[in-house]
Amino acid sequence: MPATVDPGTFLGHRLDIRDLDLDTAFRERPLDSDTLRCLQYMHDIENHTVCYLRDTLVTPAHEDPRLTTFLTMWNYEEHWHGEALAAVLEAHDRPAGRTRVAQVRRQLGRRQRFRPAAFLFGSMIVPDMVAVHMTWGAVNELTTQAGYAQLARKADHPVLSDLLHRIMRQEGRHVDFYTSEARTRLARSKPTRRVTRLALRRFWRPVGHGVRPESEVGFLINHLFGDAAGRHAAARIDRHVDRLPGMSGLRLVSSALERYGAAPAAAR
Repeated sequence: MPATVDPGTFLGHRLDIRDLDLDTAFRERPLDSDTLRCLQYMHDIENHTVCYLRDTLVTPAHEDPRLTTFLTMWNYEEHWHGEALAAVLEAHDRPAGRTRVAQVRRQLGRRQRFRPAAFLFGSMIVPDMVAVHMTWGAVNELTTQAGYAQLARKADHPVLSDLLHRIMRQEGRHVDFYTSEARTRLARSKPTRRVTRLALRRFWRPVGHGVRPESEVGFLINHLFGDAAGRHAAARIDRHVDRLPGMSGLRLVSSALERYGAAPAAAR
């Protein structure tokens, strides 16, 4: 991967699933309840991306055209990931789409309304708040991509696997950009590395924490990463994070497995 990733490569492709006959595929071979529960979670979080974008843009990130180009395309692609997952859920008569998204946002209450103010204030006192965002985003995109891979493996449904791997290809580009930006910004100064490490160690939680109930976060973590293959995937993410300047040894994902009751992380 190049030292920096050109945001111009993020053309904002709408995920194309027109060739997938979802209704027929899932009527003939419906998904099990655990898989649908995971998809419901993923649908809700993909559709929450615009709220994460809102929080990022109150920081100095909005001053950098490279970042805003990427973030615009990232949000667009994530929106269509949510739409694709909605189509799978609707094929099983599960709640999805705008009505479901509005319900999830209403349930978040006042705490979510104050998040932009918290990020704005944080950016006034943190030396490089954008570095924290980019590193945090890299971890989240890595875990998201791995989560899709684990769900495809466990569900073992050919049409779902096809759809999820299409999403994963786009998520891979997101991983590249976030990781590249994080590496560049962390390499600039020791204080930035120190603050970013502290923020991740103290405050990072799995994607969706604070949006979905703790019971759902725990279920997703255990279902997708609780077996041997999942633990190895978690360890791979931790090793990827280790390669970022100043981030070695955090064990964010492996520690999350232990926190939510999954079996101990695999040895490195």
